[in-house]
Amino acid sequence: MDVDKVREKLTVKGFIVDEIKDIDNAQQIVFTNGSKVNVFDTGKVVPTGKEQETVKDILGLSSSKKMPVKPKQQAKGKNINNKVFVVYGHDTGAKTGLEAMLRRWGLEPLILDQLPSQGQTIIEKLESYAADVQFAVVLATPDDMGHRAEHSDESTYRARQNVVLELGMLLSQLGRKKVAVLLKDQENMERPSDIQGLIYIPFKDNLEHDAGLLLAKEMAAQGYNVDVAKL
Repeated sequence: MDVDKVREKLTVKGFIVDEIKDIDNAQQIVFTNGSKVNVFDTGKVVPTGKEQETVKDILGLSSSKKMPVKPKQQAKGKNINNKVFVVYGHDTGAKTGLEAMLRRWGLEPLILDQLPSQGQTIIEKLESYAADVQFAVVLATPDDMGHRAEHSDESTYRARQNVVLELGMLLSQLGRKKVAVLLKDQENMERPSDIQGLIYIPFKDNLEHDAGLLLAKEMAAQGYNVDVAKL
């Protein structure tokens, strides 16, 4: 495994590269959370610093062999839960593309403004419907701009506040492994959270081409019946 592959695998999982430097017979990738990975000229990869076990799991270096990603088997006679919660901002094109892609995979996207409210507030509605799913996809698109007070020169694109709020609620309800953040034009916008270990999947204009396979793998790992081999 080379440096580029190691960096790609970890940045997709939310790790942020601080620097890459040469050491004896290796290159060392240093991340902002204190994790370090030494990639030797021989191809050997050795995590050091913080969160070593997490890094090993992501890079497939754990001592226990892991089986290839497969959908979890459902108990006989039990219905497969194919519902996926979708959060989005003002980019309706990206939302439409995501909804169509999920439906082609045989899944049922739950989109908040398309669901009956039954007298509930937005927060109550999200809590109610999210309780019936095992995975959520959050579309973080560059809909707003912001900066620190008195630092207008730092102005950058960011996701809408309702998207960030709903992301936080879903992380609390489902856990980090069951929430994927599709980040559009990541070079030009800030991430909605600096929490390490979030599943960030970048894309540009073609959501399915850029992010489809990675998203399908994450969902299959959580038990959804997505045939990754056919994508």
